[in-house]
Amino acid sequence: MEMRHLRYFVALADCLSFTRAAERVHVTQSTLSHQIRQLEEELGQPLFERIGKKVVTTEAGELLRGFASRALREVDQGVALLKPDAGNLTGQVRIGATHTFNMGLIPECVALFLARHPTVLISVEELSAEVICSRLRAGELDLGIAYRPEDPTDLWFEPLYNEEMVLVVSNTHPLAGRKRIRMVELHRQDLVLLAKSFSTRTMIDECFSACGAEPTVVAEMSTVAPMLGLVARTRIGTIVAINAVPDGMSGLAVIPLESPTPTRTPGILWRLGETKPVFIQSFAVILRKTALGNSLRREKVGVRVGEKRAGRRVPDKVR
Repeated sequence: MEMRHLRYFVALADCLSFTRAAERVHVTQSTLSHQIRQLEEELGQPLFERIGKKVVTTEAGELLRGFASRALREVDQGVALLKPDAGNLTGQVRIGATHTFNMGLIPECVALFLARHPTVLISVEELSAEVICSRLRAGELDLGIAYRPEDPTDLWFEPLYNEEMVLVVSNTHPLAGRKRIRMVELHRQDLVLLAKSFSTRTMIDECFSACGAEPTVVAEMSTVAPMLGLVARTRIGTIVAINAVPDGMSGLAVIPLESPTPTRTPGILWRLGETKPVFIQSFAVILRKTALGNSLRREKVGVRVGEKRAGRRVPDKVR
């Protein structure tokens, strides 16, 4: 089976006329008929019923039509992205991302995207995962970037990588020199965590419950940056995704957790059953490549997920 077989098949399924379908794909009727017959022989069943001069699709033909149409659209969009004039695309990409990804991944991806598609407007909003899902369903966003939802239902979640949560404390904290720490050891330790409305907080609470620990939650916040700021100034700890800790932030120690190790899966959220314009697909390609590249780069220098700055203190800028 070759691409031309699918193109001829879709043309005939759309037109239900050998004359019009042949004109659409710029071949003779005999060529079209021969190609359709080849496809039917390969599949082992008829795709069309010929009733006099009329043509109708069989049940198998209707089933194949949907898959073939989607496949051809995907191929055509991929080819369009590779053409020299791909930079002349126009339109808008509407993205919703949670705070963690707006800190590093999104700016890098947007810069790469605009370098390739300077005429496309890109709009990024920092939203909670719940709001991202809601606005995707309402058609107000083209794609979302967040951790895996508990129940995406009518949305499609495309995983990018797995990411461990870590304990972050100040350099003066008694636990700052530890290489690893079991979650049970955080029993009655003062912590600042995300609010209970966040799925990340739910997952952390479940990990504590599993090991029988009850930390003392002295503060709850809605974003990571102020949590890290509080940790740097006190002897309060926090638990965040490893990539949420900026490389240049001073005065902090990052310690991997174990027994259990809380893990999140970031990814792309899409609406189901929807063909995206070429420029939206292009941003997704950049996003996948950048996320993979960052992961491989960490491994290359020996800084793996879950080991980043493990047991090592981030030096203060001023001593």
